[in-house]
This record gives sequence, C-alpha cells and structure tokens, in this order.
Amino acid sequence: MNPVKGAGTAEPVAAAAVAVPEAAGALGGPGRGGRRAALGPVVLVVSAGMSVQFGAAVAVTLMPTAGAAGVVTLRLVAAAIVLMLICRPKLRGHSRADWGTVVAFGVAMAGMNGLFYQAVDRIPLGVAVTLEVLGPLALSVFASRRLVNALWAALALAGVALLGGGGFGRIDLVGVAYALGAGACWAVYILFSARTGRRFPQADGLALAMAVAAVLFLPIGIAQAGATLVVPSTMALGAAVAVLSSVLPYTLELLALRRLPASTFAILMSLEPAIAATAGFLILGQALSWFQALAIGLVIGASMGAVRTQVGGLG
Repeated sequence: MNPVKGAGTAEPVAAAAVAVPEAAGALGGPGRGGRRAALGPVVLVVSAGMSVQFGAAVAVTLMPTAGAAGVVTLRLVAAAIVLMLICRPKLRGHSRADWGTVVAFGVAMAGMNGLFYQAVDRIPLGVAVTLEVLGPLALSVFASRRLVNALWAALALAGVALLGGGGFGRIDLVGVAYALGAGACWAVYILFSARTGRRFPQADGLALAMAVAAVLFLPIGIAQAGATLVVPSTMALGAAVAVLSSVLPYTLELLALRRLPASTFAILMSLEPAIAATAGFLILGQALSWFQALAIGLVIGASMGAVRTQVGGLG
C-alpha cells in the first residue's frame, strides 16, 4: 500500500512526499501523455495548498474568541468526526504495535497543530509556515545522505537569518519557538504518517489518529475556551477551518497523487510558505518586508533543491 495515500492530512501528505524516500519512490511518474495532462493535478495541489493556508488565516480570525487552543480543538474534533464518519475504520483486528503507531501519529498531529496555532497567534502566518517547513526540510536533508543537501540546508539557514533581520529582534521569539517546535513535530509526523499508512488500509489510520489528537486536545481547549466552544457561530467557523485545512485539501491531494509524480507534488507543496504569506496579507493584512519576502523565497528554494536532490530530479 502506498504510505503517502494511506495517511496524512494536507500538511503530512505533502511532507511525506518531500521527506520519506520510500513514499516518493512508490508513486512513480507518468509518461509523456501524463505530462501533457499534468496541469489538472497541479491545479489540485495548488488548490489544496491555498485551502490549507487560507483555512489557517480564517483560524487566526477566530483566535480572539476561542483562543489558539480552542481553535485547534475545534479543528481536530470537527475533522475527526468527518473522517470517522467517512472512513468508518475498524477497531478490531489490530496489534499493539498498530495501535502504538497510530497513537504516536495522533500525538505528533496534536503537537504539530497546537504549536503551529500558538505560533500564528504571535507571528505572521507566512513567517510561521516558513519556520515550520524547516522541520521537513531537515528530515529530507538527513535522510538523503548527500553532501549537496548541506548546501540546501545552508540556504535555508540564510533565509531564516534574513527572516529574523539579524537576530529576530523584530519577531516574537516565543512565536518563533512555537513555529520551530511545530516543524519538529511535523518531521515526527511524517515518519509516523508513513508507518501508519503501511499498517492501516485506505485512510483508516488517519481517521483514528485524528480522533486520538482530538481527544488529547479537548481538555486543553475546554480549559482555555470553555463554553465558547459550543457557541454556534464559533462552532461554524471551527468546522470551516477543519474543512479548509484538513478534509478538502486531503481529498484534493489524493486525487492529484493518482496522476502526478511524487517529485513534482513535493516541489509544489514547497510553495506553501508563499501561499501562506499571500493568505496572511489578503485576509489578515499581514504585509511582509522586502527582507522577509526574500527570506521566504530562500527557504522555498532550499526545499525545492532538497526535494530534487533526493528524488533524482523531476520525473
């Protein structure tokens, strides 16, 4: 079974193709006829990225009401309900190792979402996504064992240095720490996404892991937001965030992966920091300085370079 298709939401599906060699290799690539028809899958992937990042921007508008933890809770609970209803995963017939894997997957998912939303509550969305992408990028560099990837890592670090304006003096350091922590969780998430995909059929592992993450985060969300979580308008926005950031992009990416080479898919997903910066500007009014825009470009370039090196170039 394909580990990329079997597990992951919008974020991890992309990351699995970027950083897990066996996931990228399993997808293969289309022939000449497939390349001619590649525009459709490309549109699907870009649309998925836009859905994720615009969903995150909507989530930021909800934070003054429900708080970062409340927003994460609403997103995870709503996504878990939708996925459990759609997938209806079997609860019997799994080994302890299977459950251990799916629980670890859920813990990583909860950590990644919780830390990321804490970050975007403090720093611009584009900056947060750029810092978060360093987690999958680092995993890609370490997994490839090729010297040239040290150059891509150096390029990414140069971008981060630019992003901080020479010391992060103008950026909330706590927000930076949260974003980097989310990136670390994303790297762990990638590994357990692939393992879960190999142990569970279809998207069953994803649904179960999402349920684990929702259960883990529910007490935190209740403690922060309390009765606000059940206000109809808040629940509606939370459901919208879940659909935009999880359910819709996951579906679009699964459709795209049927016809798109893993290398192309992964490189397209490396554009997410730019999409996030655009969403932050259009919805939240978060303008980036020229240096920050250049920094994001450097990190995107490093991600693309690392992917090309790992998968041996575009197929």
